[in-house]
Amino acid sequence: MALPSPNLDDRRFQQFVDDAKRYIQQRAPEWTDHNVSDPGVTLVETVAHMADQVVYRLNRVPEKNHLAFLDLIGITLFPPSAARADVTFWLSAPQEQPVLLAAGTEVATARTESEEAVVFATERQLTVVSCELSYFVVQSDGEEAADRTSDLTEGKDVLCFAESPRPGDRMLFGLSAAVPHCAVALTLDSQVDGVGVDPRQPPLAWEAWTADGWAACEVDRDTTGGLNRPGEVVLHVPGGHTLSRAGRREAGWLRCQVTDPEPGQPFYTTSPTIRSAEAFTIGGTAPAVHAETVRGEALGESTGLPGQRLRLANAPVVGDVPPLHLQVAERDGWTDWATVGHFAASGPDDRHLTLDAATGEIAFGPSVREPDGTLRQYGAVPPKGAFIRARLYRTGGGKAGNVARGAIQVLRDSVPYISDVTNREAASGGVDGETVEEAKARAPIALSAQDRAVTLRDYEELARRAAPETARITCLAADPDEHGAHVVRVLVVPQAVPDPGGRLRFEQLVPGDMLLGRITRYLDERRLIGTRLAVGPPYYQGITVVATLHAFRGADTDRVRRQAHDALYRHLDPLTGGAQGTGWPFGRPVQAGEVFAVLQRVPGVELVDEVLLHPADPLTGKRGDSTERIDLAAPALVFSFDHRVRVIGDAA
Repeated sequence: MALPSPNLDDRRFQQFVDDAKRYIQQRAPEWTDHNVSDPGVTLVETVAHMADQVVYRLNRVPEKNHLAFLDLIGITLFPPSAARADVTFWLSAPQEQPVLLAAGTEVATARTESEEAVVFATERQLTVVSCELSYFVVQSDGEEAADRTSDLTEGKDVLCFAESPRPGDRMLFGLSAAVPHCAVALTLDSQVDGVGVDPRQPPLAWEAWTADGWAACEVDRDTTGGLNRPGEVVLHVPGGHTLSRAGRREAGWLRCQVTDPEPGQPFYTTSPTIRSAEAFTIGGTAPAVHAETVRGEALGESTGLPGQRLRLANAPVVGDVPPLHLQVAERDGWTDWATVGHFAASGPDDRHLTLDAATGEIAFGPSVREPDGTLRQYGAVPPKGAFIRARLYRTGGGKAGNVARGAIQVLRDSVPYISDVTNREAASGGVDGETVEEAKARAPIALSAQDRAVTLRDYEELARRAAPETARITCLAADPDEHGAHVVRVLVVPQAVPDPGGRLRFEQLVPGDMLLGRITRYLDERRLIGTRLAVGPPYYQGITVVATLHAFRGADTDRVRRQAHDALYRHLDPLTGGAQGTGWPFGRPVQAGEVFAVLQRVPGVELVDEVLLHPADPLTGKRGDSTERIDLAAPALVFSFDHRVRVIGDAA
């Protein structure tokens, strides 16, 4: 049974003996010899032993029956979900030949004295394709493209854009090969011309040509200061990058385009120039999952009987597709057996098995007696004496895999030409397995819903079942004026690991399209006819706290300021904030008095002088006027944005 039976033996033999002796003192005070050598005490101990056994079994009956009923209706423990992260492998030097990293390449966090290493394995093969610069093309907005490759070869200074740049001007780099999922370095020798932009925030967008059009490239490093000086630009090219033809030139194209400046952002007054350019591949990125790979595990021999059960040596099993590659040694060699959710559709010749991912238990098909007395076999039975092995599966999962960005830095497998690994973003999606108490609380909901979404609570439970790795899910009746009639709004908050210092970035709280699509498809199959779904993130109301504090005499004001900042970010957190520490409640207003109390509890704070709340836009950074209360709509959560704390020390 997947649900373990608890040990409820809360009374012991000695307790019964001690109680009996206390009653003897009350009822028969003339009996004074209570030593173990006394025949009466021997009789007391005998009865106490029998009572101990009876009470032990009676106390287990309600709990055991409860778990038996849960097992009867098909309630099993949810296995843990595995965290995932994109891991970048950096080359020790540019290579002339492609570098291949096989699926299952293992990387890990650094092991410390107090923590074991957290192991990740790549989910697909990665090919780091070598490339070089073949073409350099300049195109002003609305004009024909001009090939300036020969000018670079001769060492001439080439204008990157029009002499007076305009949004839409672009320069294109044609690579000798398509480099999907690779990191490409562009080394540029530029002439500084006083172009007028902010080197830290130039109005430029780097993109790569894919089968679906131009897609944004992530800029890992730009030492050119917006093309103001010689330097290097490192780009992470998206996975759809492909060769394409522009005129007679076929290449893997990258482009740098001038964009409209943001409010207050300086713009180009004069076009920068390039004297020389070079391109080469320096790394690649592959998705990785928090799991260790187990290969060739022997499970034993078949008994030749229906319903045989075996157990993997490592559990839980990460839910890949398929989660387990199991083989049976038959006359024709090793045969593969498929993992299914149940045997309802399995015939007697189907090589099917079920897997309990939480416990690692494998079950072959049972034989069921039909009403007419015949036996029906669901799923094939391995031949008697056949050797059974798990060729490949992965084990892991849990919250331990939600590591911060930059934490993955150890390459466990030896791969030639790879010098470093890192995760540019925090790993997310790791959730611990379900406990028995959580399963008992879920059972009534599952029994009433029957895999159909009727009430808002049903939608919420089914959405969690579709995506257990999410941090928070809530369902609301949507506003008819905004979403139309008969719409259920499902708000999804993804798991997010804060950066060092406990700070969450806004982009970490936006669920991905794949996650939203999975929840939508799952609920769409179970919704009522006529009900429409709106699945997406909540509205995040940015909150900026401006506070003035007085520290105790002799207190370190810098330390008090850091602790006050930490307290504010911890309290106004959509995942772990609020009074209960389980995340800020949806729609709950923020009041200055409550923030006042949070700051007053910070060690070293003698007096909270002033607390002002400002509504803020996390995308634009704009702040509203100060107020003592910020109301939130029902589908809204708070987001801490750039708190300002001033600490006044005692000069005496």
